[in-house]
Amino acid sequence: MKRDIAKEHAESCELIHHHADKVKMVAAEMPQEEDLYDLAEFFKVFADTTRIKILYVLLKQEMCVCDIAQTLEMTQSAISHQLRILKQMDLVKNRRDGKTIYYSLADGHIVTILNQGMDHINE
Repeated sequence: MKRDIAKEHAESCELIHHHADKVKMVAAEMPQEEDLYDLAEFFKVFADTTRIKILYVLLKQEMCVCDIAQTLEMTQSAISHQLRILKQMDLVKNRRDGKTIYYSLADGHIVTILNQGMDHINE
């Protein structure tokens, strides 16, 4: 079997050095540590299949917990738990109509994130 040395070492430099101008420029433009932490926490929310399913349901239609549970064939309790997380991260919002609470995506950014993520995995 032919070895591809370039592939074996693709993640490291063969010669230890750095490009000071590039390092300085990028370091100056890096977000604050707290912002990077918040961004990582934001993306963790998308790491759960149930939450992604809920977001896709809400991408199509505003729904109450009962309807989401029925659509996804899950319990209302499981859906409520995930909706609480999505709401805490400002990914969904709700509105009350009598005794029913309807959920929808918080804003167009969520639509963009879902669409770009799907585009990326389908490339």
